[in-house]
Amino acid sequence: MTELTTDLKSLHEATLNNLKSSKANNTLRAYKSDFKDFGAFCVKHGLNSLPSEPKIVSLYLTHLSKNLKISTLRRRLVSIGMVHKLKGHYLDTKHPIIVENLMGIRRAKGSIQKGKKPILINHLKSIIDVINEQKIEEIKKLRDKSIILIGFGGGFRRTELISIDYEDLEFVLEGLKITIKRSKTDQFGEGMVKGLPYFTSETYCPVVNLKKWLETSKIKSGPIFRRFSKGSSLTSNRLTDQSVVLLMKEYLNLAGIENKNFSGHSLRSGFATVAAESGADERSIMAMTGHKTTQMVRRYIREANIFKNNALNKVKI
Repeated sequence: MTELTTDLKSLHEATLNNLKSSKANNTLRAYKSDFKDFGAFCVKHGLNSLPSEPKIVSLYLTHLSKNLKISTLRRRLVSIGMVHKLKGHYLDTKHPIIVENLMGIRRAKGSIQKGKKPILINHLKSIIDVINEQKIEEIKKLRDKSIILIGFGGGFRRTELISIDYEDLEFVLEGLKITIKRSKTDQFGEGMVKGLPYFTSETYCPVVNLKKWLETSKIKSGPIFRRFSKGSSLTSNRLTDQSVVLLMKEYLNLAGIENKNFSGHSLRSGFATVAAESGADERSIMAMTGHKTTQMVRRYIREANIFKNNALNKVKI
């Protein structure tokens, strides 16, 4: 009996580990952060957070609805449900009191989402130009330009961008192939390869700038985008995804561009928007960005063509 109990305990622990491994570390951190806020709400009102019940979760969503978007509410709900599952508890997140409440909130608030601004060609050129004007070491200029240009040119998520290793690169006659080992929509590590061709202008070419960065930094293995120490010495430490956002915002500010409405997603959405404006079809955009569904890509295409295919253009005044 003791042996059977031990076996079941080890199986239970292994199952919980499998559940945790099914999600990326960033996703698990987001779950924990969201659940921490739910826990604080429950403590304040003398309610149980784990295990909880649909009525309490519904009250929490109503509380959040005063200040947060419907998409954020849905993410919080997913987080609460996943933490329950990981801890071995059941929570019916499809319970009518939750579903009907969300529908009512959506009707009252509306569900339109105003995304962050994309980095467009004029922004991209302004950023590169202002980096070139800075009185800093050339090696730092090359790193920062490469991050921005590769991020834009490959339609990368920032976590994908900082995860690139030297071993993932292959320079070919046409340009550069980059292997993405894992991404947000590829949790099982099937991988994908992105191809970045040479640009006509070397100043703004991701491939040319990356080559110069690698030659100057002498990086031959490991992370290609690394931190500098306080003495401007290049370290072996990989940049964080937040560093990409801070860099981009810093240079937007130096270029005289209001940076409040730009985010880490702006390079990726910028690529998709500019590609759509240039006539690229949704399939070729998705092949680069790695989107699994057409919903978001079609949104980029609609926004890119808002003036190009505008019915008002046919009106002669």
